[in-house]
Amino acid sequence: MTKMKEFWVFGYGSLMWRPGFAHVGSEPALIRGYHRRLCVKSHVHRGTPLAPGLVLGLDRGGSCSGLAYRVEAAMWDRTLAYLRAREQVTMVYREAVRPVRLLQSGGTVEALTYLVDRKHPQYAGSLSDDELLALIRQGQGISGRCVDYVVSALTHLRSMDIHDMRLETLSRYLEAQAAQSANGAGS
Repeated sequence: MTKMKEFWVFGYGSLMWRPGFAHVGSEPALIRGYHRRLCVKSHVHRGTPLAPGLVLGLDRGGSCSGLAYRVEAAMWDRTLAYLRAREQVTMVYREAVRPVRLLQSGGTVEALTYLVDRKHPQYAGSLSDDELLALIRQGQGISGRCVDYVVSALTHLRSMDIHDMRLETLSRYLEAQAAQSANGAGS
């Protein structure tokens, strides 16, 4: 990678609305062979080891819409250090370079992304809605409540015209529970 003049990073979750690194451009992109899923038990940012929350991971199968960020070579080492500090806190993600299709300018670029490690103990796999909701409701870590993370993720994805039916369903359950709690508190 060191001989390239620019580098690319593919974001599929919070990196889309809060990249946190300098970049010279971004555009909608598609990665094939992976999909966005709440499949990572968060032990730091949205939970603890005793009461994990859930965060998004890029899991194998399907495809995923996200954002590709172009980073100048002069900023790459700093960007990579930042991303590793942010994404590799517990090593639940595997750093990988994968082809992504740029949806506005066309073409394909090789982009750094973070894939969930299915062998890691924090990998949650495929959970039922009840299991997902239990982890989402209990999770609270250094970056806040897991419920807020899920609502924020869905809000941002909607604003980017990216549809995630599983997050939509979970959000409806969370909203219904909040309404029930509010009605019960007012009685």
